[in-house]
Amino acid sequence: MLERILGSFICRRMASLERQRLWWLKRAPAGPLRDYYQVPFVKPATPSLSIDYLALDLETTGLVPQRDELLSIGFAPISGHGLQLGGARHYLVRPERAIPEASAVVHGILDDRAQEGLPLAEALPPLLQALAGRVLVAHSARIEHDFLDAVCRRLYGCAFVAPLVDTLELEQRKIVRSGSPIAPGALRLDALRQQYGLPRYRAHDALSDAIGAGELLLAQIAYRTTTRPLHLEDLLRSY
Repeated sequence: MLERILGSFICRRMASLERQRLWWLKRAPAGPLRDYYQVPFVKPATPSLSIDYLALDLETTGLVPQRDELLSIGFAPISGHGLQLGGARHYLVRPERAIPEASAVVHGILDDRAQEGLPLAEALPPLLQALAGRVLVAHSARIEHDFLDAVCRRLYGCAFVAPLVDTLELEQRKIVRSGSPIAPGALRLDALRQQYGLPRYRAHDALSDAIGAGELLLAQIAYRTTTRPLHLEDLLRSY
């Protein structure tokens, strides 16, 4: 019953997202964001094997999109349940302000290296181009979404909307269905990758974390305990 209710909610949300896409398409200025909105979103009933995804990770100076800045963008396309590493990309983004020390300790990007990066207005278009027609995948996907929304509003004056698959939420749903408690730290990307027998990568590197989230999604789909084929509506972020 809960799965049917959730599926119905997600279908309504996808219809709302498609309406938002059309609404912003009429209002976005000519350029990368309008080009992104030209491509319809994937329908919720699409089988998971037929979906093109884009695994994404962003490194930032903090967790407040309206205040903090992007420092690096990493993404990798997924098609046919396989990562397409030939299409993977990593971009350093040049911040407008000094990088806080507490932030640098986490991702290791210092001011001198950051100054070698691209301006945000040059780093964002390749991501939007790669994402067109794909479903966005990330671990704790709301962070990526909210930062992309903030920078799109800043650069183009329009919101960013996309269908999202959150590997953290997928695992959380699985644990809740089993009736088991969620142990502290159990939903971290590295912890979940170890649980699925995936190799360890360097943490807080945008490209490594994007690939890591993409591989985790493929493992979650492969180990899903269901007798019916999976569709996008089974994977989409529900809130």
